[in-house]
Amino acid sequence: MKIYLDNCCYSRPFDDQNQERIHLESEAILTILKRCKLDIYKIIGSDILDFEMNKLKNLDKKEKIKNLYQIVEEKIKYTNEILEYAKKIKKQSLIRSLDSLHIACAEKQNIDIFLTTDDKLKNICKKLKLKIKVMNPIEFIMEVNYE
Repeated sequence: MKIYLDNCCYSRPFDDQNQERIHLESEAILTILKRCKLDIYKIIGSDILDFEMNKLKNLDKKEKIKNLYQIVEEKIKYTNEILEYAKKIKKQSLIRSLDSLHIACAEKQNIDIFLTTDDKLKNICKKLKLKIKVMNPIEFIMEVNYE
């Protein structure tokens, strides 16, 4: 199973863990990453994720996120085809530019699951006719836990 985590997923374990939802999402993400080390899932990254991570201003958090991101086995290259598809997605919805690029990468690479902690993005994606399944990490863990 190929999984694409957006930048908010890589950031989540380093957010304020006092909020229960953030803590649970963090644990779900760390569990998913552990399963990747066991070759249960394959994590796919992208040039877009690299770009977004490099924009982070908090250098300590940026370094921690990049350490998590090292688990990526394969990266999707940014191409004109992805850009054009992202423009089409953005035109159909209220998705922000970077998010539309992430979705385009995942769609064009035939990713099975796109994970995000962004409820607005997840809900917009449900309305689009996407090949990929967009989920919150907690939902994903609950759905595939015993498969």
